[in-house]
Amino acid sequence: MFSAYTTLFRTPGAMKFSIPALIGRMPISMDSLALIFIVVAVSDSYTLAGALSAVASIVISISTPYWSRLSDRIGQRTMLLRVIPLKIAGLTIFIALVMNHAPIWTWFVSIIFAELTSVNVGGLVRRRWLHVLSPDKSTTAEDESDKHLVNTAYSYEALMDEVVFIVGPITATACATSIAPAAGLIAGMILMSIGMPLFAMQRASEPLPSPVRTKDPHPPVIGIPVVQAIALSTTFTGGFFGAISIVVVGFSQSQGHKAQAGLLLGLWACGSAVMALVNGLVKWKVSYTARFLMFLTALTVLSIPFIFVHSIFWLAVALFFNGFAIAPLVVNAYGVVQEVVPSEQITESFTWVVAGMPLGGALSSALGGWVIDRYGAQTAFWVPLGFMCAALLATLPFFRVYKGLIHYSLNRDRA
Repeated sequence: MFSAYTTLFRTPGAMKFSIPALIGRMPISMDSLALIFIVVAVSDSYTLAGALSAVASIVISISTPYWSRLSDRIGQRTMLLRVIPLKIAGLTIFIALVMNHAPIWTWFVSIIFAELTSVNVGGLVRRRWLHVLSPDKSTTAEDESDKHLVNTAYSYEALMDEVVFIVGPITATACATSIAPAAGLIAGMILMSIGMPLFAMQRASEPLPSPVRTKDPHPPVIGIPVVQAIALSTTFTGGFFGAISIVVVGFSQSQGHKAQAGLLLGLWACGSAVMALVNGLVKWKVSYTARFLMFLTALTVLSIPFIFVHSIFWLAVALFFNGFAIAPLVVNAYGVVQEVVPSEQITESFTWVVAGMPLGGALSSALGGWVIDRYGAQTAFWVPLGFMCAALLATLPFFRVYKGLIHYSLNRDRA
């Protein structure tokens, strides 16, 4: 039953880059929460902490596509060796300024500098899986065995993402509350400084760089309608994620069980992790595009029960089952763009899949918080549902694009 995962784990060199990537991307689930802990501890202002977190999220959305495009051009190792020291230096400066009560404007400048060097580690590791599983083929020429293994690899990394989002917040909270307010950020920096150099050292699995060509240069992939279609929907989906997080905390507090918010979000991630595992086992007969639309619809439908829950128990049930659609949705979003972009730009395209999520999350968190304060946490569950409806509606302007992709896949399967 698990033969696909057995084959995956036996791929030469695979765990040598996948495990360091897991360690290196832990800060993506730690930094935002750790930032709030340190800022609130020093300033006693959640408004300031939220503003800094929102600015950081916006900058991440802007910076990650650039570094992914650069990694396609000069190679992952060269890019990471340039960027990671700058990221660590930026966070160190931010911590020093906050802890020494420097002017608040310097906090914003330093966090912008730090997040301008953020990279999409998930995109880098998925690009390596594609390289080691199908090194000499274009992404449109894979046979069925290759496609199934690539789907399994993406599902496995989706599972690792859920591990990150379960373990990371717990670690950041424990460090910030038990050691020192800055310890959460410092812990993330330590994990990054361990994982990313180990990842960069794996030269055998690194995709070859593709320098800019003087003839027929590839423009940025965001100009490709398929990438635009996926990126727009996932931006709204990121808004759904951000809204759920804050509304669950607000609802738990309103029910007198604030301490259970972390457990509830953990159950949500567990639901996604279960389906990530299952998705990697299934030999799908339909295209990535059809699956993406199917799970986007499923996530929207599974968000409806939130507006009817009136207890922690039923919220836990709703969150767990809602999580079932998350990992397959992200896996198939990667699969869609993988099939339509030149092989020299796959890392960049992977980053655009998730680049808008922090932006959507920043907007929805602010909106969700406002609705909670004004109308209550129960009413605020309309915010994540609204963002999912928007994500679904965002596919309509690209109807011809999606129809063409599904039609192409069907014809190719018959050939």
